[in-house]
Amino acid sequence: MSKIRTDTLKVPGATLYYEVCGTGPVLLLIPGGPADAGGFAPIRDVLSDRYTVVTYDPRGLSRSPLDGGPEDTPVQTFADDAHQLLAALGTEVAFVLGDSSGGLVGLELVTQHPEQVRVLVAHEPPLTRLLDDAEEHARFGREVYDTYRSEGVGPALAKWAAEAGLDQDQPGAPDDQTPEMAETMARMWGNMDFFLGHMWLPLGDYAPDITRLRAFPIVVGVGEASEGQLARRAAVALAERLGKEPTVFPAGHTGISSQPEAYAGRLHEVLSNY
Repeated sequence: MSKIRTDTLKVPGATLYYEVCGTGPVLLLIPGGPADAGGFAPIRDVLSDRYTVVTYDPRGLSRSPLDGGPEDTPVQTFADDAHQLLAALGTEVAFVLGDSSGGLVGLELVTQHPEQVRVLVAHEPPLTRLLDDAEEHARFGREVYDTYRSEGVGPALAKWAAEAGLDQDQPGAPDDQTPEMAETMARMWGNMDFFLGHMWLPLGDYAPDITRLRAFPIVVGVGEASEGQLARRAAVALAERLGKEPTVFPAGHTGISSQPEAYAGRLHEVLSNY
């Protein structure tokens, strides 16, 4: 396992915590939802002998505090943070993996700063606005938010997971859970209020510039075991709009944690084409 270097970067309105390990071309991993850098630990350790792996906690989550109080944060702000991080690292071009809603951030990053991205792999980005029943999902997203406000995190997450088809696909706590994994899960649950209260609606409102994105190298990933789930449907819709075939990855929406070695191997295979 490569030694991990940790550092922070001041960006407008926040301070980002990030980790760097390994050698080779830069691979930026953008987490989704309430996850942070620790969510990529399973594949980071597999990939760090081939890439300089960069992971980070998005603003407002875990170890990346905001300068002031929490406020609704659009995808564009998260993408600018990723841009600032790549610029601070001094790399001219990087491989980028955006997982789940991190894929939305990746799409906006490549839209605004294509010179920084060698290729973007967007794994099941939940672009529900591209679906035929987009208005129905928008209404449901508001119901999840309202449930969070009135009943709290648990009921809101249960409502969301059932609708998205993720109620059987969520990473649990394995019997051999390491202290690092336990800490990561604890941080993620600690992020739920900011995620549901200030990220949820802006993420649901995001719609990329499809016409502009067609000019850039983008791989749309789908999980082989996520057939019928909402995020996969949205990813397939994105691939169709971009004129591409989806690229299949092992496991389901949470393949990074459930089958890390197979997932990392597939990711390396995909990146090797660019």
